[in-house]
Amino acid sequence: MSTTHTDRLRALLEPLAAQAGLDLEDVKVTKAGSRRQVQIDVDTDGGVDMDTIAEFSRVVGEALDASDVMGDEPYLLEVGSPGAERPLVLPRHWQRAEGRLAAIHLVDGGEIVARVLEADEDGALVEVQPVKGRGRPKERRLEYGEVARARVQVEFNRKDDEKLLDEAADFDDAADSAEGDDGTE
Repeated sequence: MSTTHTDRLRALLEPLAAQAGLDLEDVKVTKAGSRRQVQIDVDTDGGVDMDTIAEFSRVVGEALDASDVMGDEPYLLEVGSPGAERPLVLPRHWQRAEGRLAAIHLVDGGEIVARVLEADEDGALVEVQPVKGRGRPKERRLEYGEVARARVQVEFNRKDDEKLLDEAADFDDAADSAEGDDGTE
């Protein structure tokens, strides 16, 4: 049985990611001039911070250098997260997107924009947004088999976010009033 270069990389990286408490989301190898570029995306339920990515990048670099997976050809290693507009492929992606808006292309050719309300191993309950703001949102259960592809959407003006910002400002004001004039409590 033949394995691809990416399969061999995944076999090396999966245990390292698991040991670091990360999910290995994607591995890509492309040609970048005279060297290869290795792009690795990792994630967790709570997201990943830069320190975690830096430490995992160090571990991966050491493992790649110690193995023969990359051969003798030089490579550039990039470790990151899937990003704000991540594709929703696996059930865990849908679960991590709960509360987020997603553009969903259905197998039957339809397209919807919906907020992910909850997700499990078989599908997701979504709130389908009305077309052009007309009507009311409607809940719909989507089985993953109905979805051709889906991607999280970035929202700049979400009303719930404004409420959270107002609550944060109220919290900051309360903290400020608890301090004395010289900054002590």
